[in-house]
Amino acid sequence: MRRSARFHSQYPAVVEAGSVSGDRPTRRLTFEEAWGRGLRLANGLLALGLEPGDRVGVLEDNTLESVDFFCGTAAANLVRVPLYPRNGRDAHRHMLSHTGCRAVVVSQSHADVATGLEAEVESLEHVVVRGDDYEDWLAGHPDTDPDPPVAEDDWYIIRHTGGTTGRSKGVGYTHKTWLDAGRDWFYNLPPVELGDVCQHAGPISHGSGYLFTPMWLSGGVNLLIPKFDVDEVIEIMEQERVAYGFLVPAMLNAIVRHPTARDRDWSSLKCIQIGGADIADDTALLARDVLGEVLYQGYGQTEALPITMMGPREWFSEVEGSNPLRSAGRPLPFGDIEIVDQVTGDPLPLGEEGEIAIRCDGQMSGFWENPDATAERMKDGWVLTGDIGRLDHNGYLYVLDRKDDMIISGGFNIWPAELENVLTDHPEVVEAAVFGVPSDRWGESPYAVVTVAAGATVTAEQLIELCAERLGSYKRPVAVELTTEELPKSPVGKLARKSLREPHWAGRDRRVAGN
Repeated sequence: MRRSARFHSQYPAVVEAGSVSGDRPTRRLTFEEAWGRGLRLANGLLALGLEPGDRVGVLEDNTLESVDFFCGTAAANLVRVPLYPRNGRDAHRHMLSHTGCRAVVVSQSHADVATGLEAEVESLEHVVVRGDDYEDWLAGHPDTDPDPPVAEDDWYIIRHTGGTTGRSKGVGYTHKTWLDAGRDWFYNLPPVELGDVCQHAGPISHGSGYLFTPMWLSGGVNLLIPKFDVDEVIEIMEQERVAYGFLVPAMLNAIVRHPTARDRDWSSLKCIQIGGADIADDTALLARDVLGEVLYQGYGQTEALPITMMGPREWFSEVEGSNPLRSAGRPLPFGDIEIVDQVTGDPLPLGEEGEIAIRCDGQMSGFWENPDATAERMKDGWVLTGDIGRLDHNGYLYVLDRKDDMIISGGFNIWPAELENVLTDHPEVVEAAVFGVPSDRWGESPYAVVTVAAGATVTAEQLIELCAERLGSYKRPVAVELTTEELPKSPVGKLARKSLREPHWAGRDRRVAGN
């Protein structure tokens, strides 16, 4: 990152998109300016007593200041721990606590959520709020490079994934695995040229963040869009002549169905990378018709990515014995895929259905300080994804179902246990089962069946609001079905979510949905 800032010093590096109305101006930085701000933040954090290797949380939206943190933590060799704005306070507290964060940086818009966290998280010593005095605070620190030693296997970032017991798990990337993931992500994409613009319409704390570093290293421009509003995004994409971008299917669907989409100038587009959830055939075909031959699809997960990628010529082609349109692409050269027996873990012949196992350079070495979860998901260097799929004789991967009940809604992972724990906390709820149902807008949405005590007065609406309050609005169930009957169980007494889920998926050939 330092080298790129040096060689591209006067070229544009970062744009924070303003509002189309002009109420919020567009802000732009060169590489020299962006890296200088990052160095000031690095020195500001080190002045608090932090040391290389310490974990630092961050709660923010896509803004110019988020680039200060992206650059500054790298320059100081501090470990980024992104918090997710759509999560509730309990989730923030857990992520900070179990990673041992000594500090957290919070944007002004989320300051109320962070108030008092230092009293609730034992390791937390500093809460840095980017308030009105942030620019003065930043300017008060030098832009000299602290230049600490950085080893390939030093931790770089800890991202979080859902937990089957309701607690999210930390997935740690080293400097090397983060670079490897970015290399593999761009391996089959059109080459990045100096000045190419990459839009981040989704948060760089999530999937879009994997594109930030490769664009920076290649002299590209990272365009940050603070909030996804389709009217604004489609205007910004045209005005800024976007070449690259990462979109979950729900975002792509909204863009290509916008009434002005066909009238826009998309000639600058090279690659729109689709990921984070399954995509419906009609959305992919419509997007190709509207945007042109620019769609790329990949497969992976926070624990190991990417492992497949395919471009538009392959995605929409006809291949004897295969159906690329319904597939997730073919394996990249720096990784391996096996379909394994769900019970024995043994590799299965081509064409048979089983659990998808991945081995790639951009994979975790384990869950952060969670050896039991690591042992469950990693076997002999392979990551077990929890997805059910098959490989055909041409190497195309088809994702058919989920082994572990995870719901992917609009690109966000939602674990049933998270919601079930909240629902059963209500005194009138006896038990709860949560599962994914098809959604035209989000691909999938959580749905709950809840057993309540006789004479209970709690309403479905109250339980939905309870989930939103505790976990964040995007995790609220789309509906809660109340019953006084006992929920179905397996022979060993576990909730039989799949038997409740099955009627909602009748007539579909896959148990994962796209939008």
